[in-house]
Amino acid sequence: MSSLAGPRLSRRIEAALDRALARAGGADAPPRLAEAMVHAVVPGGARIRPTILLSVARACGDDRPEISDAAAAALELIHCASLVHDDMPCFDDADTRRGKPSVHRAYGEALALLAGDSLIILAFEELARAALLAPERGAQLMMILARTSGMPGGICAGQGWESEPRIDLAAYHRAKTAALFVAATQMGAAAAGAEPEAWPDLGARIGEAFQVADDLRDALGDADALGKPVGQDLRNGRPNAVQALGVEGAVRRLEDSLSGAIASIPSCPGEAELCALVRLTARKLVPVLPVRTTA
Repeated sequence: MSSLAGPRLSRRIEAALDRALARAGGADAPPRLAEAMVHAVVPGGARIRPTILLSVARACGDDRPEISDAAAAALELIHCASLVHDDMPCFDDADTRRGKPSVHRAYGEALALLAGDSLIILAFEELARAALLAPERGAQLMMILARTSGMPGGICAGQGWESEPRIDLAAYHRAKTAALFVAATQMGAAAAGAEPEAWPDLGARIGEAFQVADDLRDALGDADALGKPVGQDLRNGRPNAVQALGVEGAVRRLEDSLSGAIASIPSCPGEAELCALVRLTARKLVPVLPVRTTA
């Protein structure tokens, strides 16, 4: 569970994911595929994207929590699906994820591919269920998640950039990482009946910060502590903020992105609480990194 979320938000996220996975793993489901889907989602990592989504929804009133919960589950399911695919041999060929075997190592490539695909479909099923309760909000949520998951600027595009001969680092980061953070802020607003177009800057800046922090961890971190392999960017010839900017430059970019995120929060009833969440995020991301630069 996320240390950035209060216990109530964490419980909402986990309960929503449990409900979705239970529907996917009914009596007629292939047991190993159902197990692979659960393996990909539980236990989770930081759950930062659904935490941001629910935090924005609360800041905007959260008048339909059942809609917000469905949106949070859908967003996390898409994120988990992207990790399953990212770990496969055709991409990173990673043995571990979140401190345990990656899905393709535990269940084989065929079931990993199907698990990732099934999680994507399950995410949109969750939003379709929300649309039955609130059609306009549900349609907005599906549009936002589709746009930030696919082409031309979603996480599929981000993965696709890795196969291009020349890569724009900013465009790559916007698609691969920032897109789902933009989804988190816009979906949180839409789920609460607020205007989603006021929120992409916050998501983009948080997303950039997390990508740079991830680049720093990949370049400088410890695999045992992170629960996943490090040095993947260099090994796979992928763009990395540390390679492009140096360690000190990457840390400065991280700090600037988080400062910009706080400044970009739109006026809303829960603005102060949301500012506090972003500041807490900043404290957790920034302090340890400059220490590593002197090593």
